[in-house]
Amino acid sequence: MFMFWRLLCGEIGAYSEVQLMKKHRKWWIGLLVLVAIGLGVFGFQSSMSHQKEEQIVSLGDSLTYGVGDESGHGYVENLQQWFDKNHDDPVTVDNYAIPGQQSDGMLGQMNEATVMKSIENADYILFFIGMNDIIKSNGGDLSPLNEDKIAIGKKDYEKNVKRILDQIREENPEAPVLFLGLYNPYPDKPEIGKIIKDWNATSQSIVGSYEGVTFIPTNDLYEEKSSRYFSDAVHLNEQGYEKLTMRIIKAYDFGE
Repeated sequence: MFMFWRLLCGEIGAYSEVQLMKKHRKWWIGLLVLVAIGLGVFGFQSSMSHQKEEQIVSLGDSLTYGVGDESGHGYVENLQQWFDKNHDDPVTVDNYAIPGQQSDGMLGQMNEATVMKSIENADYILFFIGMNDIIKSNGGDLSPLNEDKIAIGKKDYEKNVKRILDQIREENPEAPVLFLGLYNPYPDKPEIGKIIKDWNATSQSIVGSYEGVTFIPTNDLYEEKSSRYFSDAVHLNEQGYEKLTMRIIKAYDFGE
């Protein structure tokens, strides 16, 4: 009887030891699974934290604001959508354009902390200004033309643009600045076209003295006035802004 009891206890002990080993094995397997999951989550979070968010800052007037685009996008939002489709990194846009703005108004924005903080963090800066300077210097419209007044307005414009670019470069020496040239909203009036070309030549000369600033011409895009591209006398429509967007994409290599 005693021997039977010892054998029984031995079998029970062996059985318990086997069960204990199985429990330990399950515990270790569970622990390893949790560690693997934890490492996977950490790796995912780490990769997400290293994913760079690209930032576009746009400065300008109603054309950069997108006035006339029935879709509400304008060329700035069109460009953002192109980035979303063609770049892996997420893209945000800070659009500080103001309808009716002139170069002196844009210069005033350089004193705004929010604007300058965005410029400091920008990966790309869009710059489109000047049409309102021409109109305002001529007395509020473009008919009749007063070339002497427009010439005075151009001098002020030139000073303002230089000061704006100086402050942009002081705040952000590296970000590419894409400077859009003016287009003639009245292509059937060569006298206005002459002024537009003159102002574009001045802008291009200014841009050439700054590192990383690219002049992108637009005047050749709308050589024929048509409702296909214009929503009114000056502003583009959805198709017009799409054409402007494609010019920017083709003129500057944004990479992949």
